[in-house]
Amino acid sequence: MEKSPAVYIVASDRNGTIYIGVTSDLPGRIHQHRTGALDGFTKRYGAATLVWFEMHETMETAIQREKQLKNWRRDWKLELIEAGNPRWIDLAEDLGFAPLPSSRT
Repeated sequence: MEKSPAVYIVASDRNGTIYIGVTSDLPGRIHQHRTGALDGFTKRYGAATLVWFEMHETMETAIQREKQLKNWRRDWKLELIEAGNPRWIDLAEDLGFAPLPSSRT
């Protein structure tokens, strides 16, 4: 996958802790979350399963969308995930990543 702006959601488990982020390198950022290379919220709460993402033409539109989603109510965020990924499968596997050891798909 080429470097391209993306907004993404990683989760600790189905209906668990979720994190919304933005990046210009989705595979690289997911690798960081999965290996614990990033200290902070996602590492502390074990949010490493890619459950939703959206590609953008520009970083500016991706950042705007990230801010919009972060202001949403939690139930709206869960509905967004479930609309495209009702079983909360790890979408990172479609990007070439091996399954997570604790994956419950």
